Amino acid sequence: MSDHRVAPVGGASPGGTPAAPAPVPSPASAPSPASAPTPTPAHEPPYYSVIFTSVRTEGDNGYGETAERMEELVKEIPGFLGADMARTPGGLGITVAYFRDLDAVEEWRSHLEHRAAQQYGRAHWYESYTLHVAKVERSHSFERARER
Repeated sequence: MSDHRVAPVGGASPGGTPAAPAPVPSPASAPSPASAPTPTPAHEPPYYSVIFTSVRTEGDNGYGETAERMEELVKEIPGFLGADMARTPGGLGITVAYFRDLDAVEEWRSHLEHRAAQQYGRAHWYESYTLHVAKVERSHSFERARER
């Protein structure tokens, strides 16, 4: 499974919402631990996760460019905490975006450019999708210490 992490403004990685992640690296080309992707860190609960699972249609049809734009825009939403993305070899895409509160979720949902991308996506990019909004009650992270 490939993965991609999105950080809010000031974060260390590129940002966003549903996007086609980078191809899965082969063991010989796997990133070094210093550059390997990491999950979005845990935040102090409660906060909200927006879970978007999708199956794409064939072809790009402008998806990549729009996804990059959405990745930039979501970082401007006050209360956006970051996002994690992955796509299975079989084509199931999963994006989990994290927001401080429901006001931030609603601001992103109703953003004019995001709304236009949603409409275009239903018409051209997605065979199917499901969206879940969940309140995170507990959260913790783990990261292995890196050897120097």
